[in-house]
Amino acid sequence: MTQKVALVTGSSRGIGKATALRLAKEGYDIVINYARSKTAALETAAEIEALGRKALPVKANVGDVEKIKYLFEEIDHEFGRLDVFVNNAASGVQRPVMELEESHWNWTMNINSKALLFCAQEAAKLMEKNNGGKIVSISSLGSIRYLENYTVVGVSKAALEALTRYLAVELAPKNIIVNAVSGGAVDTEALKHFPNREELLAEARQKTPAGRMVEIDDMVNAVMFLLTDESSMIRGQTIIVDGGISLLV
Repeated sequence: MTQKVALVTGSSRGIGKATALRLAKEGYDIVINYARSKTAALETAAEIEALGRKALPVKANVGDVEKIKYLFEEIDHEFGRLDVFVNNAASGVQRPVMELEESHWNWTMNINSKALLFCAQEAAKLMEKNNGGKIVSISSLGSIRYLENYTVVGVSKAALEALTRYLAVELAPKNIIVNAVSGGAVDTEALKHFPNREELLAEARQKTPAGRMVEIDDMVNAVMFLLTDESSMIRGQTIIVDGGISLLV
């Protein structure tokens, strides 16, 4: 079997869905991972199948290692291989520092950071069967900049970026290339959970040097570039896609 397979976690909506559809257009069969919305996952699967590709929806909370193992068992059973893993699923509690509780920390770190480690371990086992693969994670500017109410999410994304560097070195001998893409504010469904959503969007529209906000396709374009052979010497990096806003004081 030579058909290439891609897993995109959190791919029933937003950046994850757009990435899954782009990969399908490029000829990949797609594993659609979701945690809650089965309806949205099945809609995404139907769109992928309409493009002539196979779609495998798998419900799994990637913050749970047992669920991660189940996800990859399903991939192995259905396809027997994995070529691309886009680590997109994210969650988090948006509160000021003094209102954060241990449960908020654990929930956010598990889904945004721990998931990358244990998904990457399982992905590497499948990728080795076909002489390598590529892993790209989705991060955000909160990993390196202060964003209001974003403490635990920002810390989890900083951990994700550090883990990207370690994975890039240790998986290189297996011909597995690991990178991340960090975005400025993108008006997705996930942003609706921000208490200060309107202020974030207004600032992004007014201040971004490029003259417009980052859009979902901007993020997908960067992910797709990192999945090409032309980017093979980019390793362990976090590519910032923000129209230049992080350059401002």
